[in-house]
Amino acid sequence: MNRSHPSGEMPLRNGRMLSVDALSDQVRDGRIDTVIVAFTDMQGRLQGKRLHAHYFIDHALTEPVEGCHYLLAVDVEMNTVAGYADSGWETGYGDMCFVLDMATLRMMPHLPATALVQADVTWHDGTPVAYSPRTMLSRQLAKASALGYQALAGVELEFMVFHESYEQAADLGYRNLTPVNQYNSDYSILATSRVEPLLRDIRNAAFAAGMNVESAKGECNPGQHEIGFLYDEALVSADNTVVYKNMAKEIAAHHGKSLTFMPKFNAREGNSSHIHLSLRGLDDTLVFWDAATGTRTALYDHFIAGVLATMRDFALLYAPNINSYKRFSNRSFAPIKIGWGEDNRTCAVRLVGRGGGARLENRVPGGDANTYLALAAMLAGGLYGIEAELELPSPESGSAYVSDAPTMPLSLAEARDAFADSDMAQQLLGKDVVNHYTNMADVEVDAFSTVVTDWELQRSFERM
Repeated sequence: MNRSHPSGEMPLRNGRMLSVDALSDQVRDGRIDTVIVAFTDMQGRLQGKRLHAHYFIDHALTEPVEGCHYLLAVDVEMNTVAGYADSGWETGYGDMCFVLDMATLRMMPHLPATALVQADVTWHDGTPVAYSPRTMLSRQLAKASALGYQALAGVELEFMVFHESYEQAADLGYRNLTPVNQYNSDYSILATSRVEPLLRDIRNAAFAAGMNVESAKGECNPGQHEIGFLYDEALVSADNTVVYKNMAKEIAAHHGKSLTFMPKFNAREGNSSHIHLSLRGLDDTLVFWDAATGTRTALYDHFIAGVLATMRDFALLYAPNINSYKRFSNRSFAPIKIGWGEDNRTCAVRLVGRGGGARLENRVPGGDANTYLALAAMLAGGLYGIEAELELPSPESGSAYVSDAPTMPLSLAEARDAFADSDMAQQLLGKDVVNHYTNMADVEVDAFSTVVTDWELQRSFERM
């Protein structure tokens, strides 16, 4: 089943995306033989199937594509776990339907003769799966639209690259890996030139796959880099981000290297996923900026206030894993305090730009964040701030690390409790969503509670 335009053909997001007609032509002449059908799971990963292209054209465009609903009820290791209301041994682990969004149809230029289409997931009666990440974002976008706004977003993702392949890294237990740069290469042209064969392939493949690539730059940790993309409609940016993350890892593997987005690989700077967000009117008018006075609008302030007011409760959606919270440390360029400031990188929310470029940057999410969930949380909080006309607290004028502003949860367990006990989360996201992601956190906290770490062995084996 597919979601198509009433005229029968989805308008293309840009000229590098694929229409169904173009896909059909390329399937018939043999240029495309595989179509990946994928949705995004709780962990922010693409999950799905590779369909033979002729089967896709002849059947998948009009008949259901299905997958087991345990895909939204497993841990990161794909283990079946208890506690989910809709998926378990007692429910028989049935199927859900992939509803193809043909606006996402694109070539995968780094894979031979392969296209990809992203999907929403529904139950057999057509009801959306409420806790599907893409559905959660779509619902917040629908609410924004009902209030007269569209959301624009851009995502900055940092990653670390190592000379070892994924197989070699696994064999080494992910220890003693060799970063592709041996020093802080933030903004260094020389350091990025050494990695340019890989970075160039990622940039060009992403562009050919319909993404609007902006730049690549070195970052602080050895082997750390960032590729940035131009802002777009929020759903488009989220769709592109999950495809890009998957693509970057695949291309790194093709180069015999490994690449990680994990938030905190070592004691140095972690990998962030800074998310820029703004609203405009449905007619593209500015609503965050008053051109006459050259200042922020009251609506913008209310939106920021809402994001801040819900940030502690929604921390689980920004930082969903045990490792996420290792990134939050003093003077690390990752925030600890829930405050805002003008172009202040020590704050959870940094305001940048003027006029049409006025936007907020959420600096809380790390490289492991599921962009759909993070954007859904930001929009839910911001729209609440607008509707409630929340007052914006005073900005942080210096280092927010020494501020008396509220503190972020500093562990997954703390974030889990804030989310589970939040009336605001239930109100803005729904009880089913809160229960589902609370259980996801429980699974991770329980799994980690039994692990003996290298740190414990080093400190305890002989000396205690």
